[in-house]
Order: sequence, then structure tokens, then C-alpha cells
Amino acid sequence: MRKTVLICFAMSLTSAVSVQAQLKRLNQQQIFDGQPSLTKPMNAVTGWADDSHYIEADPKTRQLYAVDVKSGSRTEYTPPPKSNVTVFVRDKDVYIKYGKDEAKRLTTNTDEEKNPTLSPDGKYVAFTRNNDLYAVEVETGKEIRYTTDATDVIYNGWSSWVYYEEILGRATNYKAFWWAPDSKNLAFMRFDDTKVPMFPINGSTGQHGYTEKTRYPKAGDPNPEVKVGFVPAAGGTVVWADFNQKDDQYFGTPYWSFDGSNLMVQWQNRGQDNLKFYSVNPLTGVKKEIYDEKQASWVDLDYDGRIEYLEDKKHYILKSDKTGWAHFYLYTLDGKLINPITSGKWQVTNLVHVDEKNKVVYFTARKEVSTRTDFYRIGYNGKNLKRLSFGDYNHQIQMSTNGTHFITTYSNVSTPARRTLLTNTGKIIKELGDSKAEDFASYNFGRTEMITIPTDDGYNLPAFITYPTDFDQNKRYPVVMSIYGGPNAGNVTDTWKGVGNQWWANEGVIQISVDHRASGQFGKEGVALMHRNLGKWEMKDYTTAARWLKAQTWVDNKKLLITGHSYGGYMSCLALTMGADDFDFGYAGAPVTSWELYDTNYAERFMDTPQENPEGYKNASVLTYVDRYKGLLRIMHGDMDDNVHMQNTIQLVDKLQNANKHFELMIYPGGRHGWGGAKTAHDRSERFRFYYQNLLNKPVPAELLK
Repeated sequence: MRKTVLICFAMSLTSAVSVQAQLKRLNQQQIFDGQPSLTKPMNAVTGWADDSHYIEADPKTRQLYAVDVKSGSRTEYTPPPKSNVTVFVRDKDVYIKYGKDEAKRLTTNTDEEKNPTLSPDGKYVAFTRNNDLYAVEVETGKEIRYTTDATDVIYNGWSSWVYYEEILGRATNYKAFWWAPDSKNLAFMRFDDTKVPMFPINGSTGQHGYTEKTRYPKAGDPNPEVKVGFVPAAGGTVVWADFNQKDDQYFGTPYWSFDGSNLMVQWQNRGQDNLKFYSVNPLTGVKKEIYDEKQASWVDLDYDGRIEYLEDKKHYILKSDKTGWAHFYLYTLDGKLINPITSGKWQVTNLVHVDEKNKVVYFTARKEVSTRTDFYRIGYNGKNLKRLSFGDYNHQIQMSTNGTHFITTYSNVSTPARRTLLTNTGKIIKELGDSKAEDFASYNFGRTEMITIPTDDGYNLPAFITYPTDFDQNKRYPVVMSIYGGPNAGNVTDTWKGVGNQWWANEGVIQISVDHRASGQFGKEGVALMHRNLGKWEMKDYTTAARWLKAQTWVDNKKLLITGHSYGGYMSCLALTMGADDFDFGYAGAPVTSWELYDTNYAERFMDTPQENPEGYKNASVLTYVDRYKGLLRIMHGDMDDNVHMQNTIQLVDKLQNANKHFELMIYPGGRHGWGGAKTAHDRSERFRFYYQNLLNKPVPAELLK
């Protein structure tokens, strides 16, 4: 049935060729340089000033306006300053600045201070120096040293690498300390990397080069030993939370209670199949368990707001995928489950607003279709679920401060973004904007369609496909499949795709993105299939998509290219080895090539340790399938990549050379897990060259290489 619909669509496109010939095409400047094309800017909505005025920004002047939801009247808006105080580091020292006053220097040490953070009451600035934790008293300039035992492998308030990358996040810039809301205490993590192996990253600049020495635990290696500590703001004895530092464990980002009386600490075992939340007293270090979750595969730490504390100071709402699908649950503060709020074979995404007076929760979810996000409301008791958004669109929601109104910005693959104001019951008040250009209908461009591709075991894989401009089903076209492929990291959404793919549509290239069964489109139920066997289901589903494509009469079955970066690079390399019978070309950026070369927290979450799962690691490795390699693979890697080490690419290159296989390699000196500056243009030009030479069999237009 699905194939019939697609063929009908293709025939309708063919019949429209004569009409399309009279239309204009998007040019290079419109596609790459942002010149006006199929869409026009809408005034951006940046938030809400209060419950009856949303904030709108003029795209040309950047002036902010408060817009009345009833009358539509606009008045110039100046946001209240969050704080007129800023702290920063200049020439290695900490400074504080009040409003427009001259900055005041707070420290005068020759060693660099890092991550200066003002206490909520404005009296202290905490920071790290040489891996120890300090603060300075703003009024007097008195320096307070909280810890004294730092070395090159012991860090207080400064993250070990694997925590920075995988747990606390790169946005923290290695910061691992947190002020209490009442400013009385400072919580921090202490890391001991003594047993963590050092991985050298060699820089090539200068006559002799240099070496970055990173304590990077690869799968199966010892992890950092971690302690959670508390110290009074004015200084004093460190109180350690009641955990055993020697246990093989992880700690997630902690939460302070409203009044700062307790810290909620996330704890996880090394196997990552058990997550516990503890309430810890900062004065004694005594912990109390308030939540315990186990799963057969793994449990994710709180990366995206797992817990929402309610203002009644009696309850919290927790998000969990323990049933195989992500849902919300209502708990008391001491960890007693009251009831599930949502349930079913669909996924909640974000908690948007909680109306505590009426006991109603507003949230977004992928319920109607997994490739779209809609907006809903439901009672605390899980009853009276109502969809508030409308149509077959993907919705982005901004709700007013008290939850009486919301604004949705919505689109799908055939509809450029629009914006509408509604009440919290879903009643439309008025249309606020439409990004569709007035001359939209005068353009001939490659159309994008949502499709599904069936597998032989019952999955319908979601995909979006962009057809060539002037598509003719009687012709055969090359295909570019763009993927990422990581667990719960799908990239197929029913949203407007802009014009970035239109150059290749004009050149006669089919472009497709497909999500596999473990991408998140089928809940944690699907994602959990990846446990202990990364690579298996992704490649089964991608090869299914490849075979489906090559069975179409309008596809050149010798010109299918797959491309991606990081995990997508891994998939692209695997496609040209394990899946080489189905893929012809690969363009892989910064690939993991064998999972024992990647870090403990990420690799072991899905694969367990190499010692526990040697066969799984072997089966998941690109290196295992080098003897099957054929086609042409281009590999790109930054030589200073501190995330996916270039070691991955070097080991693959070694295997390919030893097997006398032809491939291409591009190294970006100084590049990390990506690269910028002048190399951005080079990277783009190289991709043009590769596609034109191998998919289109013609030279690159000169204007693209300027």
C-alpha cells in the first residue's frame, strides 16, 4: 500500500513537469547564502513578559515588544535584568562588575581561576584554581580555600574528562560545584583519576609538537573515583556524602531542594542498569533513598529534566521510560508513587507547565505520530487527556507564565513554519505569523515527503525523502542517505526542511534520512534492542532501506552514498564493510571504529564492558568486516579529537591498507570532534568534489569552490 502511494506521488510529479518548466529554480545564493527564497522571516517570539503579554522580536531591528494577547497592541519591552552583576576571568584573575560600573578585581594570583560563579546572595564568588576549590568574599576580597589536596590527578570542583563529556556535559566547561539556593553551602564533586589510563593527543604545531595528556577511561578501564562533598560558604570542614568512594559507580548532576536544606544526588552503578536518587543532608552527609529504578538494559541518568519538584514542597513529577515508553509519574518527596500520570505505547517529551491549583499537567509528546510533537494537558490522576495542538504538524510550544495561553510554531515537510496563539483549552485566538514567501508558488524545487519503509519483521521505518527538481520516474537518480544512527537519537521529523537540500535536488540527487528501530521512534522498547550489540539492528534497518531504494525504478542502483559524523561516521564505515553489498559510497566523519576505543560511560551503557561482552564488541567493530570492504569510503578526522580519538581512524586505515583496499582519507590538523575556520570551506569543497565525481560523473561548478 505504501509503495503504491509513493509511485502515485512519483507519477504526479512526472505529469507536472511541463508546469514546473515555467517556474524558477532556487539559485546558489538563495540556497547557501541566506538570500530570500521560499520563506521569509517571522517576528520571533522569545517568551512571555507575563501571563497576558508575549515578547516579540523584530527580525530587522531586534527591538523587543510586549504584545497583548487580547488587543494585539505592542509596546516596547525591556527585559528586567536577571542580575546587574557579572563575574568573569580576565588575565587569569576573577573580576566582578555591577551594571555599568568599572569591573573590580577580586583575585591577584598568578595561576588561572576557572568557572567563577556568584553565590545567590551575591556575597561570594566560587572558582577552581589548580584543581582545588576556592571562593572570594566580594566585599572584603578575603580568599577562602575549601580544599587542599589537589594534584594532577585529583580535582575538586573540576570534572574528570568522562564526566565532562558524558555526564555533566560540555556546557559546564568542567565545572563540578553548585551553590545552595540559600548560599550557606557549596556542594562539589571530588575526582580521583589516579587509576584512569592517560591517553596522549599529539599536536603537530611548531618544531617539536606537543602532547595533551588526558585521563580518558576507555571501555573496561578503571573509572575515576568520585566523592560528593559539602562545605560552608565561609569555609570550614568538608562534609562528605555517605557514599563509598571505592565503589564502581557514577553520580549525575545533583539538585538542591527549594530551601537548600538537602541535595538530591543521582547515583548509578557501573553497569548503568540501576538508578537511585538520594536526599543528602549537607550538614551531616547522611543520605536517604527516595527513588530506585532498575531496567534489564540500562537506565539513563537525568539529562533532560527527569524530576520536576512542585511548589507545594510535597511532590515531584518524574519522567521514566521503565515501561518501554517515556511517561510521567507523580511521587511524594519521600519517594512514594501516587500514580502514573501518562501511559501507553507513545512517548512524552517535555513537561511544559504544571497548574498546581487545578492539578493539571501540560506537556509535549510524540503520540499521534512518532515523527511529530504535539501538545497536551492531563490531570494529576492520569485522566482527561486532551490534545491542545492541531493538524498534521510538528509543534514547538511556548506557554505563558501562569499557563492560560500558549503559542505554537508549527510546520511539516510541505508547510513552512507558521505561528498561532491559543488558550490553554486549545481554542485558537489568532494567527501570529506565516513564513511562507509570497512567491512560494512561483518556484520549482525538490519536494520532500514523509514515507515509511517496511522491514521483514514488522517495523515501518520512518523516513523523509527529497526528490530531484523536475523528478521523472523514468530516469535513474543517485541517492545520498544522511544518518546519525545512535541509540535514541533519531533525526526523522515531519518538519519544514528549509532550502539546504535544494542544491542537490537541482543537480538530480535523491536525498533521504531513515530512522532505525532503536532510534527512539519506537520508544525505549525499541532502543533497548541495542543492548550488547551496537551496529546490528542499525545495519539491518539501513540495509533494508538501501535494498528498498535500489528496487525503485527511479534509483541508480550503483550510486547509493551514506554519510554521517561521529556515530554517523561509525555507521557509514560499517555500511561500506558489513553492509558493502548494499552501499556503494561512504563519507564518514570522526568515526568510532571499535567500541573498546571509546569511553566507559557511553560504550558500556549499551555494550557492558569488553570483558563481559567480548563477542558483542567484536561483532560491533568496523575492523571485523574489513575483508568485506568494497565501493569507496572517504574518512575525515581531526587530529586533535579528544572525544573520538583519531586512533579509531588510524586502526581502520591500518586494516584497510593491510588488506590492500582503496579508500580516501582527509585529516584536519588541529581539528577536534569538528573543525572550523578556513577548514570549513575546505570540508565543504571536498564534499562537493566527492559527490560530483562519484555520483554525478561531472566536474564541480567553479562557483562552488570559491
